[in-house]
Order: sequence, then structure tokens, then C-alpha cells
Amino acid sequence: MKFQNKKHIFFDLDHTLWDFDKNSALTFEKIFKINSIEVNLDSFLEVYVPINFNYWKLYRENKVDKSDLKFARLNDTFKALKVNISASLVHKLSDDYVTHLSSFNHLFSGTIEILEFLSLKYNLHIITNGFKEIQQAKLNQSNIDHYFLTVTNSEMVGVKKPNPKIFHYALKAANATIKNSLMIGDNLEADIKGALNIGMDAICFNYHKEVLSSNIIGIDQLVELKNYI
Repeated sequence: MKFQNKKHIFFDLDHTLWDFDKNSALTFEKIFKINSIEVNLDSFLEVYVPINFNYWKLYRENKVDKSDLKFARLNDTFKALKVNISASLVHKLSDDYVTHLSSFNHLFSGTIEILEFLSLKYNLHIITNGFKEIQQAKLNQSNIDHYFLTVTNSEMVGVKKPNPKIFHYALKAANATIKNSLMIGDNLEADIKGALNIGMDAICFNYHKEVLSSNIIGIDQLVELKNYI
């Protein structure tokens, strides 16, 4: 299957182009050393990753705010690990994490290759739910910012994917239409169903190895996009 008549391609950033899990692990390793936190990193991440995932779902649903997410995901993890740590230190770790996260900028395999390939024919854009203060830094520090004509952030719009408003905002900013645009992301709820619900075509970068329904196109490697566009 080839998508026809597309002019604009919208990418999610974290877990799609920017290797969030790898960069996040390196950031925790760094800030634990800075703050003399003695905890096994692998054990920490095993507990933290699903907690963080759940808090981001709550954040998308406006059930927690940004400050709650940043504090609670760490605080809950340390409690689960039975590590005694003060609230003030959790707050400092939370701030340090955001400060240092963009200092690591590993991209998924094939990211530069596919962006080079697509940028010759299409206008490329970003739609992200990530925090505004670090998303642009990630693009800049990983040297992929120049590929994207627009970057739409949930904090600019006041809503998060999968809310239709953020997609319409991004389309307007890009001077694009639903029919001539394509969304590529990893999150089935936020990226894929969010796009499909407004009539926009989408391809799932199936980083999480989920079972996809028959109406959703999935890829395991970014270079596979060449098969569809």
C-alpha cells in the first residue's frame, strides 16, 4: 500500500524519532551520581517505566497536571522500592531530570536516513505532548531540528494528543489539510487513534510491540516508511 497525494508528514518525537528510553536511562544514571542516590538503575527503571507510562496517560486525560506528574512518578517509584528519600530531594531530582534529559540525544536507527529521504519530497512537522522547555532542546541537540517546518507542542495549544484540537492546530500552522497529511507515532491512543479520529491517515511506529488491529498500519523500523510513502 502506498499513500497517495501526501504533502505533509507529522511525526511524534519521543519513542518515535528520539530514543526516549535510552536517553532517559542515561539521564537517571547521571542525576543519581550528581545527588549521591544509591539505587540500582535497572531495578529503578523496572519500576519507574510503567509508573511513568501511567502518569503520562493521566496527564493526557488532564487528571494530573505537569508538576504532579514530575513529582509523583519519582516519588511513587522510590516508595515502591522502599527507598527513604525526602520530598525536597525528589523535587530536586525531578528538576535535574528535566535539566539534563536533552544532554543525551540518541535517535532510533534509521532516523536520519528517513528524514533525509522524506524531506526531499514532503514538508515535515512535529506534534508532541512533551514538555515545551525540553522538546525543542531535544530537536536542536540531536541535530534534526532543521528537518521540521513546524513544531506543535501540547502546551502551546492547551490540550494534548489525542484531542482533535492539537491536530487541527498543527494542520493550520503547517498550512496543511487532513487529506494531504500523514501522522507517524508510537502511541496508539495519542498518535494513531488521535489522527484517525479526525480522518487523518496514520502509521504506527510499533516500538511497544503491541498487537495492532487490522485497520492500523504498523512498522518496526523507521526505514520501512519507504514502503508506504
